[in-house]
Amino acid sequence: MAHRGASRECPENTLAAFRRAVALGADAVELDVHRSADGVVVVHHDAAIPGLGAIAALTASAIAERGRVQGEPIPTLEEVLSAVGGKLRVYIELKGADTVPGAVAAVRTFAGPRDLDSCAVHCFDHRLVRQAHAMEPALPRGVLEVSYPVDPVGAARPVDARDLWRHRDFIDEAFVRAAHAEGRRVVAWTVNDADLMQRLAGWGVDAVCTDDVALARAALGA
Repeated sequence: MAHRGASRECPENTLAAFRRAVALGADAVELDVHRSADGVVVVHHDAAIPGLGAIAALTASAIAERGRVQGEPIPTLEEVLSAVGGKLRVYIELKGADTVPGAVAAVRTFAGPRDLDSCAVHCFDHRLVRQAHAMEPALPRGVLEVSYPVDPVGAARPVDARDLWRHRDFIDEAFVRAAHAEGRRVVAWTVNDADLMQRLAGWGVDAVCTDDVALARAALGA
């Protein structure tokens, strides 16, 4: 899974990065979304654009005209889905309280009701995952964590999350077994070390989110 696209080779979260991920043979891409002042969901990691200000206070047209990441335009979620949808899976991290309706609408438009599994949403704020579940129960969802709770799979149950996104430092074989016992999947992030990729794969981790797609394919024999 290409973390913000092929971010080792291209500016992160840009069409160039996502297209390069396709060319490198990634199975999926991960990206981040925020909502503009006029309700458009745009793909960018931080809540603010350097030199422009908070995305929530900017119109989509202003972002399109002046928003750049190392010279590359900041795309909308619809533009990304149009460019790479159908070529790989798209995992959408919800970054703001108002992102759910627009993200769900974009997925419905480009994936269609029969292919919602080609996309998924995930978030650190599990309330947004629950909101996405209520709006579109068929859309796969995941919960992000940077911890190892006593009940390692407990966060997934209230929102029936398919994917447990766990920071690489908080994953072990017991956790993977616990997730699989409930029919859930484990996504490790962000992994840029070949030895660690192989160890995680040996434990049965379902996906590795990485900045280096070429390294991952070589390390995992993909």
